[in-house]
Amino acid sequence: MGKLHMQMIYFLQWIFIFFFVLLHPLATASIPTHRPGCPGRCGNVTIPYPFGVGSGCSLRSSFNISCNPSTTPPKPYIYIGDSDTPFEVVEIRVDDLAHIRIKFPLLLCGRCYNKSSNNVVDFNRINLLRTQYTLSEDNWVTAIGCDDAMTITTYTGNADSDQAIRDGCISICFDDHGSNGTCPRNGDGNSRGDGCCRSPIPKGASYLSTGLTDLSKSWNSKRVFSCSYAFIREKGSQKNSPYSYDYSILNQNNTSFFHNYHVVRLDWRLGNQNCSKTPRNSSFACQPNARCVDFGANVGGYLCKCSKGYQGNPYLESSCRDIDECANSTLNPCVVNSKCINTHGSAYCSCNKGYYGDGMKNGKGCTMLPPSTPSNIAKFVVIGLASALGLLLLLLLCLWLHKVFEKKRNKHRKEKFFKHLASQPQTSEGAFGKTKLFTAKELEKATDHFNKSRICGRGGQGIVYKGMLSDGTIVAIKKLKEVDENQVEQFINEVVILSQINHKNVVRLLGCCLATNTPQLVYEFLPNGTLFDFIHHPKTEFPLTWNMRLKIAADVAGALAYLHFASSTPIYHRDIKSTNILLDEKYIVKVSDFGISKLVQVDQTHLTTLVKGTFGYLDPEYYETSQYTEKSDVYSFGVVLLELLTSQRPISLERPEVGRNLAAHFLSYMEADNLDAILDTQVSEEGAKEEVIAVATLARRCLNVKGKMRPTMKEVATELESLVISQIPEPEEAAVSEAKHVMFSDIEYTWTTSDHTSLLNA
Repeated sequence: MGKLHMQMIYFLQWIFIFFFVLLHPLATASIPTHRPGCPGRCGNVTIPYPFGVGSGCSLRSSFNISCNPSTTPPKPYIYIGDSDTPFEVVEIRVDDLAHIRIKFPLLLCGRCYNKSSNNVVDFNRINLLRTQYTLSEDNWVTAIGCDDAMTITTYTGNADSDQAIRDGCISICFDDHGSNGTCPRNGDGNSRGDGCCRSPIPKGASYLSTGLTDLSKSWNSKRVFSCSYAFIREKGSQKNSPYSYDYSILNQNNTSFFHNYHVVRLDWRLGNQNCSKTPRNSSFACQPNARCVDFGANVGGYLCKCSKGYQGNPYLESSCRDIDECANSTLNPCVVNSKCINTHGSAYCSCNKGYYGDGMKNGKGCTMLPPSTPSNIAKFVVIGLASALGLLLLLLLCLWLHKVFEKKRNKHRKEKFFKHLASQPQTSEGAFGKTKLFTAKELEKATDHFNKSRICGRGGQGIVYKGMLSDGTIVAIKKLKEVDENQVEQFINEVVILSQINHKNVVRLLGCCLATNTPQLVYEFLPNGTLFDFIHHPKTEFPLTWNMRLKIAADVAGALAYLHFASSTPIYHRDIKSTNILLDEKYIVKVSDFGISKLVQVDQTHLTTLVKGTFGYLDPEYYETSQYTEKSDVYSFGVVLLELLTSQRPISLERPEVGRNLAAHFLSYMEADNLDAILDTQVSEEGAKEEVIAVATLARRCLNVKGKMRPTMKEVATELESLVISQIPEPEEAAVSEAKHVMFSDIEYTWTTSDHTSLLNA
């Protein structure tokens, strides 16, 4: 049985290997380095993409290579920046080094100090700004001469950069100097030889300027040689053997010695942003199986490299191909007693027959199996089955416990809500009044499991969904976002207050649901949005007339007067604003959002609370004293009156700084006897002058800084209602007014208009 078991395992293993090798791309396929149809070489130099020879063969124009066939062998050239002269290319690398080596004029700067003049060679800077190239740190700047100071200035980044890096060195001749000067052989930093010194170039330098200064005068000494020179060249050829030159060239007032070209290494990169800021669009250069690498921490641009386990040209599509680690003895990760199976980007090991382990050199390797016996196999089978069964039972137990705890938590939450409600002031109908308790299933069904398509509003407390109950009633269901102690109090507060209110201009609470993680309130559905939208986002086909504005003001004032004086227990709303005044299907206004409202004992004159409300509507006296009175609601209503009169927002950054608050802005116009200048055009044109002045005067009284000087909401409602009644036509005039769009009655009013669907304010 043991032998048969092992044979079956190895049979399945080889089947897997067979199909993997069948599906895996051939590792021996040639890996392209240049674009198809484009030359891959020019003479002895390989031209890898993104560089290219010919139209369409390079990634962009700055990587274009021209091949001169007139030489033997042909030579590649490249134009860099604004240079009119192309540079001969010696080598291009697109791997980890990512550089291009070019032949560059040797001389950077030269000065000859003689009796007639100081001869200056004015080729003293390299400008690679606005190019994809920078000077490599594998170059250095060399100065030759005696008693000379060389200064170099470099900076990285773009042309607007002003963070220069300055460096330099001093070239001094030994007293017993011979006929030759010698440059140092050591290191990458500043170093000095005999009649020679060197300075490094920082990575990413896109600009380099060089200067030479005679130090002999400063030292009161005689110059040994009349000239000194500075030049740039690659480090590579000078690290192992010192650079030596004949001192005689320092007495020659010419630069013929420096007309030769030496190799200089340039780094190249793509774009001017690092990987995190480079958009992954069609211009992104890194191809599949390649990753983006920042060019440098302080220098913009990026490079591409094949991902780990792949090799090829990361800028060419399908060029980064899997490395067959198994075929490479150095990369093979497996020990001797195992088989190596190559995978995309990696390889894994399988121990030979008679061994077990992961087969990895850096892992557990392969260990010889003990002799297989039926008892051992049976033991492993029993252990495996027992483990699987135990895991299944554990999962079932966890699921059962989760349901039990969830049920208990919902029950505890429900009991907590009932306890809160029971502690609230009672009415003859109890804490709930006529409010119905809905089940979670009823509300889930009504909203199609709270489908996102049913969302009709969002607010500070939660999200509002449009739903339909089983009897066909359209409702708005407010679902709290999350339950913290503050939101629970507001939720309970709104249930208790709305359950005690029965007024045609106050939104009606139909019920609530307590047995859920997030409590829910069920309201009547008001389809025509908020008064704020009606005022500040008017529709040309349905203008907000003066009569409508006056009727709205009277209805809102009547609702607030009811809350203050007619309800069983006085109620302060504490957040009166146009966004909390909703419009039903007949455009009748209804006051909503009682989350921070407060019930007040009959003998109480004020509430001392934390300041809550909306900036622009907030009573300044309440803000200073933290004492909220019925007159604080009057102030907020006064701001709503201003919105109806002016159609302006309570707070607006478009107004001058002194007039950003609408209340202060309006009062300044009233004091200047210039009311017409701030009124809405429709109010000025349609409203009778005495009516408009009466409403404006009433608004000013509501906005008095001292609460005691403000009228009560009952007085406000009475005055506005009298203005509305005065507009009702006499019987003989009724026939004429039938064609008008606005119709009023003592109970409600209807405006003829097209269908408008709006959102219930959260």
